Amino acid sequence: MRIMSIVGARPEFVQAAPVSRALRRNHVEVLVHTGQHYDHAMSQAFFDDLGIAAPDYNLGVGSGPHGQQTAAMLVGIERLLIQEAPEMVLVRGDTNSTLAGALAAAKQGVPLAHIEAGERCHDRRMPEEINRLVADALAGLHLCASQTGMRNLACEGLSGAAHWVGDVMLDALLHYLPLARSRPSVLGRLGLEQGRYALVTVHRAGNVDDPARLGAIVDALNRAPETVLFPVHPRTRVALDRAALRFADHVRAVEPVAYLDMLTLEEGARLIATDSGGVQREAYYLKVPCLTLRDETEWEETVAAGWNTLVGVDPERILEAWAGCSPPTHHPDIYGDGTASERIVRILEGGVQTPDALERPTLAGEQGACGLEIEVAR
Repeated sequence: MRIMSIVGARPEFVQAAPVSRALRRNHVEVLVHTGQHYDHAMSQAFFDDLGIAAPDYNLGVGSGPHGQQTAAMLVGIERLLIQEAPEMVLVRGDTNSTLAGALAAAKQGVPLAHIEAGERCHDRRMPEEINRLVADALAGLHLCASQTGMRNLACEGLSGAAHWVGDVMLDALLHYLPLARSRPSVLGRLGLEQGRYALVTVHRAGNVDDPARLGAIVDALNRAPETVLFPVHPRTRVALDRAALRFADHVRAVEPVAYLDMLTLEEGARLIATDSGGVQREAYYLKVPCLTLRDETEWEETVAAGWNTLVGVDPERILEAWAGCSPPTHHPDIYGDGTASERIVRILEGGVQTPDALERPTLAGEQGACGLEIEVAR
């Protein structure tokens, strides 16, 4: 089988690594990097850490307005589809690269599979939500990380080709965490002590492009009662400078870190505050309490499990949750068992019609888009 795999941003590189390993045992993967994340810290450093083969193609699109960026990707991917003639296109997540890959595949009549299908925050003001909805509407195969994703697709009439496989980011974390632990610790390099700092990431357009929201987050961090490590995304750095926002001495704004160092920083943190969907899940897997700097999340199970708290950007609300953060003792395996990649490949091969050998854990009191109550699995 010949599969074209589209990536463009940090979470997609992480998701691609275990899937590529599983795919390339018996199949040909044509890896296309759109160049959505293009600087070394956000792109090449991840390929280096993850040991992903160099992309077969890099479109070098770079940053820009959504329409301009997506259009450039669409042109490049369409050209490669004609040139490479894959039997299937594989996209993941919710980025503009996801959207462009889905549109190009649909226009060329190439079957499309979507990893992390069905995730919804139910806020169409978010570009990521639009990207998810379009990708799922066009995909012929939906590969879901969560039971909520399965339920959302059912509510949208898209359950016919939906499979719950678990989260490939868990596959990646389980594979790479021992390697991260074996390296000289980034904590020593940064002068940090295990469990004696908070880790913060902010990059979503809704927070970064709104000076009031970004200013509120900075205000909360400046009033936080402990050392804060803040690896600053390039677009966030530009927004901070544009708004002339400054940090207190205990907030350490550093350049973005590579994947293995990020795992170490996440595992060593007392607390994580983020607007990233991937970091929310990594925090959950590492059993580190998380504050989500948004008013909603796609990863509802982490909130229902008590390990993730939605705090928005109100400084008082953030600081109250920061001070009172106390995760529960239970920690259900809500996103699978770390073998999602193997399941995905078997489904792509057509040998598995439904996921096998996984319990389907869900959380009490959680409700999907259709208002269906879910029982707890402890």
